[in-house]
Amino acid sequence: MTLHDLVTPVGLARVTREGPPGGGVLVLGHGAGGGIEAPDLLAARDAGLAVGLQVIRVEQPWRVRGRRVAEASVRLDSAWLSVLSALERTGPLVVGGRSSGARVACRTATAVDATAVLALAFPLQPPDRPDRSRLPELLLPDVPRLVVQGERDAFGRPEPAPGLEVHVVRGADHGFGVRKKDGRTREQVAEQVRDVVGRWLSAVVAPTQRLT
Repeated sequence: MTLHDLVTPVGLARVTREGPPGGGVLVLGHGAGGGIEAPDLLAARDAGLAVGLQVIRVEQPWRVRGRRVAEASVRLDSAWLSVLSALERTGPLVVGGRSSGARVACRTATAVDATAVLALAFPLQPPDRPDRSRLPELLLPDVPRLVVQGERDAFGRPEPAPGLEVHVVRGADHGFGVRKKDGRTREQVAEQVRDVVGRWLSAVVAPTQRLT
């Protein structure tokens, strides 16, 4: 694993790289309320490494500066695009993240020529505000997309659509936490996320990998 800071137009982003360089890449961004060590991001990382991708987790400049509140979307996208422009790859590019990071990945997927988009805990709408749907962001990329969403996610969840696969994690909330009465552990949830993401990556990335 390597860790380094990268200059972006809105400050220093912190980039964590794992896995073989030079081929396909999975780039993951964090949410507005947490960092790159979120359990679902780590599960997605493990899935990416298992199918032979280099996995890059990006810590946005606002978190590197020690702030506790996420910045405006335009600044998040600017930092993300700057990091992606510095990538060296010869294979497919899958972009994604959890919650706010998933929104960033969707908004910028076309600009970075992504092969596919992974959306963990996509915040479809603020709780109790169905009039503020973010569905247009999720439908924006014209590439395969996977949404992995908790059954009890207060931000709702989208319906499957052409090119959009939705996997619901039983009993899980927005942070993929589960209750004791659900009869599951966080470790079991993480394993489920890893397996679902791994199967999807194999389907959307492995054929491209073989052609490069």
